[in-house]
Amino acid sequence: MKKAINKIKNYFSTNFEVLAATIIFMGILVAGIDFYKAIILMLEFIVIMEVVKMISDFIKRETLRLRYVIDIFIIFLIRDVIILTTNKNRDYFDISFLLFVIFVFFIFRILAIKFSPGIIKISKDTVIEYDDDRPSKTIQTTKESNSNE
Repeated sequence: MKKAINKIKNYFSTNFEVLAATIIFMGILVAGIDFYKAIILMLEFIVIMEVVKMISDFIKRETLRLRYVIDIFIIFLIRDVIILTTNKNRDYFDISFLLFVIFVFFIFRILAIKFSPGIIKISKDTVIEYDDDRPSKTIQTTKESNSNE
């Protein structure tokens, strides 16, 4: 029995998401909240977290990352799709339109990640590496150092 309890402890210590989901699910059952309402509230919480993360990142780095803005819109639209699908008087055109907009935002998100700044070569001897949208270091190479390698 003690061995089984240790296995469960080890599992939950490495997979805390399962424990958090279990606690949230039990809280929903105890509170008697409808499941779709709980999902909507959790998605609203995630939207608020993303907005706070975006504002915090903006204050720290003085740049706005496009990825955070797109993530907020995607989560908010998913929330709206859930609300519309749980409604008894569903409007399938609105649901389809929102799913199309989510698809477009996913494409924008992929493009924002793919074309984000990385390593930019300014000249033959100078390269700038970008880390999190800000220049982190400039590497200058000379012909002498290249010839020694």
